[in-house]
Amino acid sequence: MQAGSKKSSQTLPLESAHVVELANISKSFPGVIANRDISLQVARATIHAIVGENGAGKSTLMKILYGLHQPDSGTIAINGEITQFKSPSEAIAAGIGMVHQHFMLADNLTVLENIILGYEPTKYGVLSLGNARKRVKELATSIGVDLDLDLPISELGVGQRQRVEILKVLFRGAEILVLDEPTAVLVPQEVDELFTNLRKLVANGTTILFISHKLDEVLSISDQITVIRQGSTVATVSPKMVDRLKLAELMVGSDLPSHGKRTTLVGEKIQLSTNNLTVIGKNRKNPVENVSFKIFESEIVGIAGVDGNGQFELCEALLGLVDIEGTVEIGGKDASKLSIRERLNQGLAYIPFDRHREGLMLAASLWENSLLGHETSLSRGPMIDFDAAKKSCKEIIDRFGVMTPNELVPAFVLSGGNQQKLVVGRNLATAPKVLIAAHPTRGIDVGAQAAVWEEIRRSRDAGMSVLLVSADLEEVLGLSDRILVMFDGEISAELDPKSATPQILGKYMTGTQ
Repeated sequence: MQAGSKKSSQTLPLESAHVVELANISKSFPGVIANRDISLQVARATIHAIVGENGAGKSTLMKILYGLHQPDSGTIAINGEITQFKSPSEAIAAGIGMVHQHFMLADNLTVLENIILGYEPTKYGVLSLGNARKRVKELATSIGVDLDLDLPISELGVGQRQRVEILKVLFRGAEILVLDEPTAVLVPQEVDELFTNLRKLVANGTTILFISHKLDEVLSISDQITVIRQGSTVATVSPKMVDRLKLAELMVGSDLPSHGKRTTLVGEKIQLSTNNLTVIGKNRKNPVENVSFKIFESEIVGIAGVDGNGQFELCEALLGLVDIEGTVEIGGKDASKLSIRERLNQGLAYIPFDRHREGLMLAASLWENSLLGHETSLSRGPMIDFDAAKKSCKEIIDRFGVMTPNELVPAFVLSGGNQQKLVVGRNLATAPKVLIAAHPTRGIDVGAQAAVWEEIRRSRDAGMSVLLVSADLEEVLGLSDRILVMFDGEISAELDPKSATPQILGKYMTGTQ
């Protein structure tokens, strides 16, 4: 173990197979017990999955391993030696790397610059980019990754960005790799490529801890699976001994909810439409080019596409955040020149792509966050009705199963999945006419996902129209009445979800169909 971590003189009986051993880990926050006496053993050069509901304690446990949190009790052993990391830098020095669900890359820097940032190699006190480039290329080749090291991050798709994150932690010497929801925004072909890369890493001796809510993927890639429920370890099982239903039962304490698609009666009234909509690019190609579509009352139209093909800019255009050519109509009325507030007042609601950057004030209370974008609905004249706002937030918490002590705690206390449920609930609670839903169940466990799907369907059946943007193809196929595919800023295909498959969608999404 390298210098930098606090290491006890105690040594556990070293079993060469166990590279990570967590024993009786407990961690509490005000009003919340995140981890309760959790124990975990991870075999060397394997992929060990950790699954559980939102708020089960998975992320907290990994943050303890990575030095972001300190345990209240319990021990951590790396390669048989008991240690405790006071910071991520100590964990990194000990060979542990973590790729977070929200990527931590600088868009204005190149691939190479992002990978070496903070660990720039020098020779005689001078930056040695040549040596860095050579080492990064060797790392990339060893796991079968092909990247242009001189491209700025802003020009990469989400799958390529993830590979940059993995190379970044490998460049720092990581032998233990923690991946948090690594497939959340990847199409099937990208998932296959990622899994190929992970297997090559394992073959080279890397140990991987894999956090995911996608049970089919967990079963296909993992050597062992540990299930955590309500802060405690439920079981560690071999994927050969369980199926998806059994794993879901272990996670949520009940059978896996059905995602079956119900029939719907699409109305005749057009609730949202665009005509030759173009988003004006800034010193580059227009990110959205001549996009036209209509969404009818009680209809869900899914947008499938690899991130970076114009979906984000399309949503910004519908909200009034960017300069456009063409028109946007809401409820049959031209809204092209309306402000964001005016569009919201016409019945538009928005579940954003990134809950942290666009959807929440992490330091503010849950009830304050539940008001964002909907302040006027709970106001008395110029003043917000605080009691009514808190009551409304409690109703959202109950309706969407947000795991929290109360509505007064700050949003950062919640797990990512529970933050997402609050954002979804906030937008559905106002009964909007049109909902733009970008990745509405990203980071949500299987039980909560089914509940959110049902709430969206119920609102649709009551007349709401939905533009669903999602990288989860099961979600697109399961919810949509029609599917549009975006590629290179344009609508490249319209498909019937009854006949489409993830593989067919993936081909259109990557331009290979």
